[in-house]
Amino acid sequence: MNAGTLGIIAGSGDLPRRLIAACRAQGRACFVLALQDQTDAATVQDVPHSWNRLGAAQEALDALHGAGVVEIVLAGHMKRPSLTSLKPDVKGAAMLARIGLRAFGDDSILRALKSELEREGFRIVGPDSILSSLLAGSGPFGTHRPDEAAQADIARGIEVARALGSVDVGQAVVVQQGIVLGVEAVEGTDALLQRVEHLRREGPRGVLVKLAKPAQDRRMDLPTIGPETVRRAEQAGLAGIAVESGGTLILDRDEMVRLADAAGLFVLGLEPPGSA
Repeated sequence: MNAGTLGIIAGSGDLPRRLIAACRAQGRACFVLALQDQTDAATVQDVPHSWNRLGAAQEALDALHGAGVVEIVLAGHMKRPSLTSLKPDVKGAAMLARIGLRAFGDDSILRALKSELEREGFRIVGPDSILSSLLAGSGPFGTHRPDEAAQADIARGIEVARALGSVDVGQAVVVQQGIVLGVEAVEGTDALLQRVEHLRREGPRGVLVKLAKPAQDRRMDLPTIGPETVRRAEQAGLAGIAVESGGTLILDRDEMVRLADAAGLFVLGLEPPGSA
């Protein structure tokens, strides 16, 4: 059953391109809302699209409606702009006024954006509804397994990541020997891993733990890892990566596993909190 034209509000990275490819494979029409200073130019080659700046809400909505978009998916990394740089149009200003103080955290912004898009008549779907094969399963992905020290760091990382998520700060944390080397904030996971590269200690290597926020709408901003995550984890001197099964998107799974195996890193899918 064709669900109508899919609107892809695209950030940077590979996920928007994978969604476009999936639509083509399924024979489904898609339209990309490309955002200035956010979307990779290569993403919109040979696909219907419109370039818009973040503050031009009415222009963006008109483009989506004009393309006959029925469902919308948000995909890719977004750099959060300052309020002064947005320069919202009348529609954008009205939306910001409705969002109000909720706009402090990423999850709050996304929930507010979802409400605004639904107010316009769009249905919001998650990337996993189009790319279900990308969801992480449970257990190890490659040949390596966490040892006792890594298991202890994973447990500590889960505790800290849940605390971070409960106050809408970030999804990821790096722990080594029980010490939190860094937590993800506005910079994103790649920058977190680059930062902790200079903070690692002698002895058993640390781990990256990445979980969805407890109150997060799973249709928006699911945690995502891929080959680049493994490369940066290796550069940071980590032992491995642990993510939530059923709640994390895995990009280029085969390549990610190949790199992890070659680097001696484990990649582990954790059972969601409260299961079993």
